[in-house]
Amino acid sequence: MNKKKVIHPLSPIYDDTSQILLLGSLPSVKSREENFYYAHPQNRFWKVLAILFKEPFPTTKQEKTNLVLKHHVAIWDVIHSCYINGSSDASISDVKANDIAALIKKTNIKAVFTTGNTAKKYYDKYCYPNTKIEAINLPSTSPANASYSLEKLVEAYQIILDYLSSSNA
Repeated sequence: MNKKKVIHPLSPIYDDTSQILLLGSLPSVKSREENFYYAHPQNRFWKVLAILFKEPFPTTKQEKTNLVLKHHVAIWDVIHSCYINGSSDASISDVKANDIAALIKKTNIKAVFTTGNTAKKYYDKYCYPNTKIEAINLPSTSPANASYSLEKLVEAYQIILDYLSSSNA
């Protein structure tokens, strides 16, 4: 295995009206190259959110940022730094977590969702003791999670709508 140390290169996307937080584990190689969340063309994250919020599919970084902020969603990742082989979550070791609790204090975030089992595992281990907000795990939108169709992902992600103020939906 050819692990290398990766330090999370992206700032969280949020504003003071953010009500829910979607947490991945760590940006993929493609996302690190593109310097934006869920940048792999086969990742279905942005498609799922566009369908969920009944919005046009965002194509630019600005459109994606606007989409989540408009709907009071914050995005970040659990891991600040780790050793990893490519984008393989299974290879992650020596994890240092982002300060999720500090982000939550700057917002109206009342619910935390993890986008996959790896994010949930590391959130529970490193972040939950500080946030005291139980994370709800959602299926990964990664192309590696081929067992979930786009329709099944949208159905699973519907739960986030329950945590947004009705005036914003």
